[in-house]
Amino acid sequence: MLQEQWVKRAQSIAIPSKAFIDGRYVDALSGRTFDDINPATGKLNGKVAECDAADVDAAVRAARRAFRKRDWAGMDPRARKKVLLKAADLMEAKSEELALLETLDIGKPIRMALNDVASSIATFRWYAEAIDKVYGEIGPTGDNDMSLVVREAIGVVAAVVPWNFPLLMASWKIAPALAAGNSVVLKPAEQSPLTAIRIAEFFAEAGVPEGVFNVVPGYGETAGKAIGLHDDINMVAFTGSTQVGKLFLQYSGQSNMKRVSLECGGKSPNIVMADAPNLEQMADATAEAIFYNQGEVCTAGSRLYVHRSMRDKVVEMISERARAWAPGDPLDPATSFGSMVDEGHMKRVLDYIDIGKSDATLAHGGAQVRQETGGFYVEPTIFTDVKQDCRICQEEIFGPVLSVIDFDDPEEAIAMANDSQYGLAAAVWSKDISTALKTARRLESGIVWVNNWDGCNITVPFGGYKQSGIGRDRSLHALEKYTEMKLIWVRL
Repeated sequence: MLQEQWVKRAQSIAIPSKAFIDGRYVDALSGRTFDDINPATGKLNGKVAECDAADVDAAVRAARRAFRKRDWAGMDPRARKKVLLKAADLMEAKSEELALLETLDIGKPIRMALNDVASSIATFRWYAEAIDKVYGEIGPTGDNDMSLVVREAIGVVAAVVPWNFPLLMASWKIAPALAAGNSVVLKPAEQSPLTAIRIAEFFAEAGVPEGVFNVVPGYGETAGKAIGLHDDINMVAFTGSTQVGKLFLQYSGQSNMKRVSLECGGKSPNIVMADAPNLEQMADATAEAIFYNQGEVCTAGSRLYVHRSMRDKVVEMISERARAWAPGDPLDPATSFGSMVDEGHMKRVLDYIDIGKSDATLAHGGAQVRQETGGFYVEPTIFTDVKQDCRICQEEIFGPVLSVIDFDDPEEAIAMANDSQYGLAAAVWSKDISTALKTARRLESGIVWVNNWDGCNITVPFGGYKQSGIGRDRSLHALEKYTEMKLIWVRL
């Protein structure tokens, strides 16, 4: 659609506002709501149910009751697959609506939101198809015994997801959790609850039994904490900041030792060796690595290590591309760079830019823009002459801010790349396959790209080392964390 068509549709779209518990939409038990703001305009989208501990408890009780009934967990895997495939079809039929809700929620450009929705649908289809293709084991025994190793649903899974890719991050968790037979309680970020609420209807229509899928919008300090401390939740799957991830580890120890899977922050290094191939392709990928989704990406390539011999040329190339990532109206299909998620986050990013201006050289951008819209926009920003110990080099900004650091020797680049509390993603650019692979092996990162950035799909795992998290999303490996392994020993 054209921009004016998206604008017109945005003016008439119904804003989902209620929690979804035990198969129906309900208000928060307290009756409280919170404002859902469009960060591209600063205007109110609508008011959403503000769930707290009482609502979380109601959702968990419904989920536990549904799990014990076994209508879902005990369903023939082929039948469960059929239900999830139908849910994916219903999502696809409403894909433009879902994309528009995400754009209104977080200021993501509509073309990017459409891609995210398509990836979310593909995620559900992939895990649906995997349901009847995962086998147990028979262990080695003598003639008088048989040992069976089986995987069973873990029980009640809570998924706590972030605001930067609301539907996609939810899909990475609830698709394998449901495929494995669990009941799910989903808590979307308070900045981005709309698509999570909307898809609940699709699951119910597709045939997911009552209580198996629940949505509790609310704040992290109340609903999120209640999830972490609840004694009848078997697992929390979390994506968000490292600081909050550590809280969920504490909540687990303070309650029932629930399993915790964490996908947390990153400060991903991008290493350009002196023999880097195809500099044009490298510059395109490097700019996209930090400016895509306004830099609000856990794998954002925010640290660029460039061999000193080519530093100036590379900075010039990326600065040229930064101009093409100019902020624009998210409802314009030509826009590739939208707004920050809210005013508070915009101010946080601008504060880091001010820090960078004191510690390094501002090479491009660095300002708030489009203030006349009432929205929260920051232009793509590049700093050079960045020192390894600068805050903009060490701390996750979660915005469109690139730090460029020089190096003379590959060993120096590897050491600086690993000098971080994070270890989510990294990249190395080199024509020499030995240099590239040796560097990839030595980088302390869960994901390493060679001569590209963000090459991946649903078939491969996603997750990090160190304080970037615990466990993996995507691929068949994700199914492992949503199941318990059981040994059944039979004496014949």
